[in-house]
Amino acid sequence: MQLDFFPSRTLTLYMARLFVARIIAMLAVLVVVLLALDLLGKTGEILAVPGNGQREILTYAGLRVPELIASFLPYSVLLATLITLVTLNQNSEVVAMKSAGLSAHQVLAPLLLTALMVSVASFAFNENVVTRATATLKAWEGNEFAQVPSTSEERSNVYLTDGTDILVAQRLIGSGAAIRMEGVTWYKRDPLGMLAEQVKATSATFAAPGWKLEGVEGFDVATAETRKGSELVVARGLTIEQIELDGIDAETQSFFALADSIEAYEAAGRRTSELRAAWWHKISGPLSAFLMPLLGSVAAFGLARSGAVFIRAIIGMALGFAYFVVDNAALAMGSFGGYPPFLAAWGPFLLFLLIGETVLIRTEE
Repeated sequence: MQLDFFPSRTLTLYMARLFVARIIAMLAVLVVVLLALDLLGKTGEILAVPGNGQREILTYAGLRVPELIASFLPYSVLLATLITLVTLNQNSEVVAMKSAGLSAHQVLAPLLLTALMVSVASFAFNENVVTRATATLKAWEGNEFAQVPSTSEERSNVYLTDGTDILVAQRLIGSGAAIRMEGVTWYKRDPLGMLAEQVKATSATFAAPGWKLEGVEGFDVATAETRKGSELVVARGLTIEQIELDGIDAETQSFFALADSIEAYEAAGRRTSELRAAWWHKISGPLSAFLMPLLGSVAAFGLARSGAVFIRAIIGMALGFAYFVVDNAALAMGSFGGYPPFLAAWGPFLLFLLIGETVLIRTEE
């Protein structure tokens, strides 16, 4: 039984095939171009490590491609929407559809259904591929491309606090009592909050309490003296549980894993607005692909001979890119508490959904 919202089965499949082919083509072009530009900047860093070669460059490319796909899939859907609709308009196919009694929403229905399926596939791809590739790539970059980590248990550039004192580690490996830091710097402050001492160490392990630094080299700010030692215990108030919480990266965790991390943060009395906004955005981000046909729909209508199709395509592109600008701005506002997490993640989507519907109804319905 066919729903009245959709045109005939033949027309639905025809438009869906056109749309999917253009999405794949645009995504491939964007990923290839952006990956080439990225490799121009990273190849030198990768090859600077002794022993690295073509294999490591290909490994980097393989880890970077999932991130690029996840980031630019909505852009690809937007561009594919404009190309598909402009082509149908110029070939008078949209005129034929409307002459057959189809409304503007029925003309767009196959594209909206296809975009919704793309959004679902994008969410699954992000959960199962992108998070793992991102975690591995960040760990490898944190190790300055010295070796490819076999797991994603490694974190890089970890920033921790113990009161007013700060502990920074280039790498954090393992979990629980076996956790280990490498490339450690300890910044000790006086009661006035001024830097009193800086201590660098090759590694640090949990001393229960505190963290035992090894290969110590310290600098006293007041006396300008440098001292060296084999071991030093610092940050006695910093526990393993605090480190595991501070090590949460929303980009490297799946939707359900991040939900568990947010619960742990809230149980510890920590601020969770940034993580919760990122958690909501794991749904609203992929779903933005569903919004693109609606924002680009203005390119489908209007007589091709009037010369206004190009202007309509520009308007559709402007609406689409405006959404991405507002979406990023809302997430930035949500990260420091300017917006509630739900509003930061869903506000732009709902706003541009209404804008797209308004433009479509006012101009075509």
